[in-house]
Amino acid sequence: MTERFSFSLHATDGTARTGTISTPRGEIRTPAFMPVGTAATVKAMLPESVRATGADILLGNTYHLMLRPTAERIARLGGLHKFMNWERPILTDSGGFQVMSLASLRKLTEEGVRFSSHIDGSKHMLSPERSMEIQKLLGSDIVMCFDECPALPATEEAVAESMRLSMRWAQRSRDAFGDRPGHALFGIMQGGVTRELREESAEKLKEIGFDGYAVGGLAVGEGQEAMFSVLDYAPGFLPEDKPRYLMGVGKPDDIVGAVERGIDMMDCVLPSRSGRTGQAWTRRGQVNIKNARHQDDPRPLDEDCTCPACRSYSRAYLHHVFRAGEMISGMLLTWHNLHYYQQLMQGLRDAIADGRLQDFVQQFHALRAEGDIEPL
Repeated sequence: MTERFSFSLHATDGTARTGTISTPRGEIRTPAFMPVGTAATVKAMLPESVRATGADILLGNTYHLMLRPTAERIARLGGLHKFMNWERPILTDSGGFQVMSLASLRKLTEEGVRFSSHIDGSKHMLSPERSMEIQKLLGSDIVMCFDECPALPATEEAVAESMRLSMRWAQRSRDAFGDRPGHALFGIMQGGVTRELREESAEKLKEIGFDGYAVGGLAVGEGQEAMFSVLDYAPGFLPEDKPRYLMGVGKPDDIVGAVERGIDMMDCVLPSRSGRTGQAWTRRGQVNIKNARHQDDPRPLDEDCTCPACRSYSRAYLHHVFRAGEMISGMLLTWHNLHYYQQLMQGLRDAIADGRLQDFVQQFHALRAEGDIEPL
C-alpha cells in the first residue's frame, strides 16, 4: 500500500480518462462517483452497505461537521474514519459552498466569512486557515481549499472579483495545509461560464501547485447546456497528470457528459435524496415508486440489477412501504440508487479502457429514451 497520494492514468478515449488514485487508505478507481456523507453518514445506509455498492471513497462536509458534533470532538474520538466506521478514503469539502447557501447573517471579507449557524444561530468564522484546521482535525485524505462560489446568474464583473478572491484564498489554503504526506490538497477552479476567467483561475492554481484540481462553480443554476459548454474547455486548462473533480454533479446524464469531457471525480446528494423521496434511478431513467401504476406490479425496479432492492423486492412492495412511510423504503431505494450509480461508473471505466466509450454513451441514451417498462 502506498504511503503517499498519487494518480496514474491507464487509458483514454477521446478526452475521457480512466485511472487510479492511490492513497494510504486505499485506491480510488476513476472516473469515480463519491456518495455524500454530509454529517458523517450516507443517509439510510450502513458504511459496509455503501462499500458493497462499489464506492471507493466518500465525501464529508466541513460546514456541517464543524457545527455538529464539531471537528475537535471528532478528533478526540479518533478522527472521521473511526467515528463513522469508514476506513477507506474520505474527501472533505471546504465548507465554502454551504456557508454561502445555508448560513445566515453572512459577512464576507478578505479574511473569510463570518456567519450564523443555520442550526442554532451561533456565530462562527470560516477562513482558509480555519477550513484547513478543521479538515486536518477530521483527518480527511483529500482536502479542498477554501473558496467562494457565487450563485449563477451573476455579472461577469462579480464572477471575476469572486474568482480572484478564491485564488488568494487558494494560496492561503496551500500555505496553511503545509506538508502532510499521505494527504492531498485540491485547488478549485472558478470563473463562472467565462472562458477567459476559467483560464486565469487555472493558471493561478497551477502556479500555486496542488495534488488535484476541481472545477467549481458549476451545477449552481446555470443549466446542463451551459455546464457542458464550460466542460468542453475547462478540464483542458488543468494538468493531465492530476485528478480532475467536478463538484456537486449530478444526474446520470450529467455524469456521462462530464466523463466524456475529461472529468475523473464527481459527487452528489441526488442518489440518497432521491431514494428518501421515492425516486429510483435506473438504466431506463427515473422511476417514481409512489405512483399508483406500481401498486400491483410484481417485477423489480430493474430486472438486470443485482442490488438487494431488485433481487428481493417487487415494485408493489416498494410502493407499499413508501406510501406507508416505512423506513425500509428509503433504505432500499437509496441502496438501489447508489448501486446504479456505481454500476454506471464501472461501465464508463470499462468502456474507456476498451476504447468503446461512444458505443456505451449511445446505448446509455437509447435506453433512457425508451423509458421505464410498461406496467403489467
